[in-house]
Amino acid sequence: MRLRNIPRARDTIEASPFVVQKPEENKGNWKAVFENEHPVYLEIGTGKGRFILELAQLHPEINYIGIEKYSSVLLRGVDRQNELQLPNLRFIRGEAELITEYFAEGEVSRIYLNFSDPWPKKRNAKRRLPSKEFLRRYDVILGNSGTIEFKTDNRELFDFAVEEVPFSPFVIDAITYDLHADPVMNEGNVMTEYEERFSAKGNKINKYILKRNPDFPAAES
Repeated sequence: MRLRNIPRARDTIEASPFVVQKPEENKGNWKAVFENEHPVYLEIGTGKGRFILELAQLHPEINYIGIEKYSSVLLRGVDRQNELQLPNLRFIRGEAELITEYFAEGEVSRIYLNFSDPWPKKRNAKRRLPSKEFLRRYDVILGNSGTIEFKTDNRELFDFAVEEVPFSPFVIDAITYDLHADPVMNEGNVMTEYEERFSAKGNKINKYILKRNPDFPAAES
């Protein structure tokens, strides 16, 4: 996918008080950034920000952080946040691979993965956000009761994600292959732009929720 370059994107993002410019400097100190003790929820690959903006408005008792690597994509979410000025929302323009440099051990309470890049070639499997490699990164920054929520309409990617779970420190707590037809898992569901677009075409939305596997062997120190 070729991204359209928007000349003002980088300047707007660098000037916004709601974009953390050097996230690694706040590692272990994110509650001070928000000036409260509320839990921190993280969306990796936040895109244009619709999902996390809506969540932040619905749940002022939660601190939200959205990570997106592309300035031209993140711009719309930053523009909207500059208007709303929600105190419980920040953005990071950064790489998903660096999350353990941005967040300390156990600092995050929930991770959202929404319609992630499928990286369809096998040689790129490690770059997929629900891969076992990324699940190990999430294990570092999630608290003991932390959870991961993953949604996609891409069945091949979802099947891959499910197959990766047994090789990780997590287990599937809930799963559906047709979210919008599942009255339990769809309750309170906040849709992303992609979710609305693809479901309107008749695509079924897959979702799982992961929790920690208490029987997974602890890493050697």
